[in-house]
Amino acid sequence: MKIIKSQTIYEKVQEKLEEINTNLNSNTQKLFENYTGPFANEIRENIKIAKEKKLPLCQDTGIVEFFVFKPYDLSLEEALHKTLYRAVRDTYEKNGYRKSTVLDPLYSRTNKMDNLPAIIHEFEIETSNGLEIWIIAKGGGSENLSALYMMPPSATEDDVINIVVQHILKNGPNACPPINVGIGIGGTADLAILISRLALFTDEYFPKLPYLESYDDLAQKLHSLINELHIGVQALGFGPTCQSVKVYVYPTHIATLPIAISVDCYLSRTGRVVING
Repeated sequence: MKIIKSQTIYEKVQEKLEEINTNLNSNTQKLFENYTGPFANEIRENIKIAKEKKLPLCQDTGIVEFFVFKPYDLSLEEALHKTLYRAVRDTYEKNGYRKSTVLDPLYSRTNKMDNLPAIIHEFEIETSNGLEIWIIAKGGGSENLSALYMMPPSATEDDVINIVVQHILKNGPNACPPINVGIGIGGTADLAILISRLALFTDEYFPKLPYLESYDDLAQKLHSLINELHIGVQALGFGPTCQSVKVYVYPTHIATLPIAISVDCYLSRTGRVVING
């Protein structure tokens, strides 16, 4: 039985949380090196200052969401949520990141002042090089674009494309474009939303889940059509509207066709930690 120390997880997650909040990923960095539209210099200066001074790229440092892929033969020193919660709390406190979670979502909305609880999804997998923890710091602007459509099973590709494109046309300017779009098709309503979140991870790795597949051709069509909306960088009509689109799919009931949409802002604050036992 492999055992991973909680302190190792804690330290690596802390390091990754700081990295994704202060360092732009290489693909987005390249995009803004070539961008010449409004506020180009200001955006590049913000990126430079954040990296050099280890300051957050955006004042909305998000709610933290984890996707954990755990081999069945791996053991941990303590309950994983305790380790991850501690890493989030300490990282946000040490670095002065904004605490954005409220205890009562409807009435008092009292700020918890520690950015907890984090959202944690755990998957047991058969084989792996180790424990994988995918992390996203999710800002409120892009999170408000999340949507679920329960479409009839007779729906066509054109129906799906129309739903997604119209949703982005109506709401895309509110998510700090150029956005990243994740689409989940199939499963149940809750699973469709979950796989649409996994589709927001723009690095070249794929979740190790049985039956999960991707629709690359549909993703490319959506990417082109969303960019043809000409919403542009920061919704100012210049430059790309969309950086990436991924479509993940899962088997579903014969009478259903769930379509879930998740959106992430241009910062794409995602990362992965791999810890070998």
